[in-house]
Amino acid sequence: MSKNLFSRYIWIIDTIRRHGTITREELNRLWIRSSFSDGEPLPRRTFYNYRNAIEELFKINIECNTSTFEYSINDGGDAHTESVTDWMLNTASMSNVLTDARDVADRVFLEDVPSSRHYLSPIISAMKEFKALNFNYSPYSRTGTPKGVVLEPYFLKIFKLRWYVTGRNVKEDVIKTYALDRMTDVTLSTETFEIPAGFDAEAYFRDSFGIVFSHGETKKVSIRTDPRQAKYFRALPLHHSQSEMIHDQYSIFNYNLRLTPDFVQELLSYGPKVTVLAPPELRAMMISNLNEAIENYRQ
Repeated sequence: MSKNLFSRYIWIIDTIRRHGTITREELNRLWIRSSFSDGEPLPRRTFYNYRNAIEELFKINIECNTSTFEYSINDGGDAHTESVTDWMLNTASMSNVLTDARDVADRVFLEDVPSSRHYLSPIISAMKEFKALNFNYSPYSRTGTPKGVVLEPYFLKIFKLRWYVTGRNVKEDVIKTYALDRMTDVTLSTETFEIPAGFDAEAYFRDSFGIVFSHGETKKVSIRTDPRQAKYFRALPLHHSQSEMIHDQYSIFNYNLRLTPDFVQELLSYGPKVTVLAPPELRAMMISNLNEAIENYRQ
């Protein structure tokens, strides 16, 4: 598929989504003004072919209200599916923009997403075909020979520019999470599996900050920030449960979370800009880590 054709699909989706509902005439008027038209209208047959391609590629239905002759996007009301689609569209849009930026490539600096181009595709294939994965794994906490793993992949998650796959470790019969950049020799098994009927992938990490799962109770977390840091948390919330109480000189953010090491490390990264108010056990964890850091420098 040509880059130009792919970009046209993205333009149509973005345009209809921005307007909510739009008539064929209005869409055509905007199309003529776009960089894809060369000043020519979008033929009805071409638009029909684009609609079919968009549905096949992105699983997005462009529906027409026959009483008003207005087009709209039907996402089925699934918020998670919509967020995945948005991520795909944003990634595709960014790819198109960066391709056009080759002339200034020496002034564009990107962050790498480890191993996504090596193992993401076969893992997605294993998920679609419900086949187990065989791979060698070398966690940062382990030295020596990589450990062989047989995993039934349940779902994928990206966190802080790293991809993770979560599923049942067949040998240990326990659900575990693995970083793709620590995996080697990934192959699909001939063995198939079924995801347990009661397993809810959406809920698995719902009360966690990142990718560390905990069986501990969900706690109400309260942190105090200065006004400047509060602006960053408003723009990029730490967790979907975030709520804010604004005061004159500070803000208090509340969360419902399980207390995990990665959440503690995240809070520590903000230094004096963030103060944990509750719960007491999280304050103790923060103080312990800070004391260890101070002692390390003293030595």
